[in-house]
Amino acid sequence: MATADVQARKDLLNAIAGAIDALGGALASLGAAYEQLDEQQADRLEDQLFRPLQRGYGRAKRTHAEFAARHGLAGRDFRAATPGVASTGVKGFIENAVEDVEQAEHDLVSLQDSLTPVEYGDPELRAGLAEVRQAIAAFAAHAHAFLRTFGR
Repeated sequence: MATADVQARKDLLNAIAGAIDALGGALASLGAAYEQLDEQQADRLEDQLFRPLQRGYGRAKRTHAEFAARHGLAGRDFRAATPGVASTGVKGFIENAVEDVEQAEHDLVSLQDSLTPVEYGDPELRAGLAEVRQAIAAFAAHAHAFLRTFGR
């Protein structure tokens, strides 16, 4: 494999890792919000926000690891993010999660628009990225709906 191809694939993995880090930050924020909610609201948060986000995060990590393995590149361990201080509050944590998911979505859109996944990737990579974007696509809308009815 040409050196340029190897570097392009490493850059591709780094771009995906940036999105994964952002999704990890969103998960940490949701976890902190969950801890401040009563049981009924916590269950709503888990169903409407946490599970879809966790599905996208898991798919992104799997896509990253499998692509690295298929091309003989080093994978990466992703560490849990810290959500911030408890005084941020439920609303603040959820708003932080929305910002992180929007950043991840932006990173993935930019990556896909660059056509790098087509030129240096493979069908499995492209399918994985599409699944991640699908899993997180409605996150902001669901988060805003959750906040509109929060505490009622």
